[in-house]
Amino acid sequence: MSSMNVLFLLLGAVMILAMHAGFAFLEAGTVSKKNQVNAFNKIIFDWSITTVVYFLAGFPLAYGIILYTNPSSFGANSGYQLARFFLLLGFAAVIPAIISGGVVGRMRFFAQSIAAVILGTLVYPFFEGLLWGRISFMGQANSFFQNIFGTPFHDYAGSVVVHSIGGWIALPAIILLGPRIGRYEGKLDTRPSNIPFLSLGSWILIIGWFGFNVMSAQNIENISGLVVINSLMAMVGGTIAGLLFSKNDAGFTHNGALAGLVAICAGSDVVHPFAALAIGAVAGFIFMKLYEYETEKLKIDDVLGVWPLHGINGTWGGIAAGIFGRKALGGVSDLSFLAQLSGSLLAVVYALAAGFIIYKVIDKVYGLRVSTHEEFIGSDLAFHRIEANPEQSL
Repeated sequence: MSSMNVLFLLLGAVMILAMHAGFAFLEAGTVSKKNQVNAFNKIIFDWSITTVVYFLAGFPLAYGIILYTNPSSFGANSGYQLARFFLLLGFAAVIPAIISGGVVGRMRFFAQSIAAVILGTLVYPFFEGLLWGRISFMGQANSFFQNIFGTPFHDYAGSVVVHSIGGWIALPAIILLGPRIGRYEGKLDTRPSNIPFLSLGSWILIIGWFGFNVMSAQNIENISGLVVINSLMAMVGGTIAGLLFSKNDAGFTHNGALAGLVAICAGSDVVHPFAALAIGAVAGFIFMKLYEYETEKLKIDDVLGVWPLHGINGTWGGIAAGIFGRKALGGVSDLSFLAQLSGSLLAVVYALAAGFIIYKVIDKVYGLRVSTHEEFIGSDLAFHRIEANPEQSL
């Protein structure tokens, strides 16, 4: 059984690792051609440094388990805790990957790397440990919610703990950076640079998401077919809403699928499949409308729309679990709406404060934004010294 659990975790961890290829292609397909190399390099580099810092400090902070001080324990239960670290690392690495999509094209490469170190060492693990792990503050967070509302806060696969945190941390970074040059003067083409890349990124993320959600059981005995079907239903709900409400826009269609998957993470193990379909459809609609409102009305230059996609829809997912996670609506549990609302809003406050402090300090000490010249020629040439398709310029 220990070996089967390790294999179970490994399959999930590798699927989540593959999701980061999805993040990279989604970003590369959305941004201008002069920033595509930067997108690919940034995602794999942030994964790498997050691995190191989460192994050294983040995982021990969240769960009280230090994996590297006792080599004799490496083989215990077939190395279950080592495989579990790999799975949970994938969740931690999602945070900088989310933020990357909002700041691409104008944030300095190592400014985001510095932020990734802080996020993987302290900011994400603290909140993760508060709701999923061993950190105690006025009583462990779920005990705190249970004492007040009668049931603990429920987030099965990270609508709030992962996606909401990442999306709401990204918002202060995007605002502090300011818009791309020419973005609101009509001098910048904001259309996706490569629809096939964007679509491929979405599909890779969709496939990997079933590892993200299903393997959140962390034990093969707890695997749930309900999580499988609810993830599927939310995905198609978001896709249908994205296409219909956007009048056939390819970007909103593929991002609608992701919006549905973000929203269903929290309640995927408790809600009815028809509820999952509705949650996903609402999420697809939320993404389309709030992305337009954010970028056109508020003039917040969020390139991939990571705040509405992950931040708002992560919050919606946590609250939706409290609405639909009830036996009266066909669910398999009775969650507390007030506990879900409170936990979701706690994440918003925490992430906004953390994001503002982190990026404000980095801006003062190191600097957030590339120079005007570097932004004009693109990060590919300015930082990586090569274009995505260099033979085309010969």
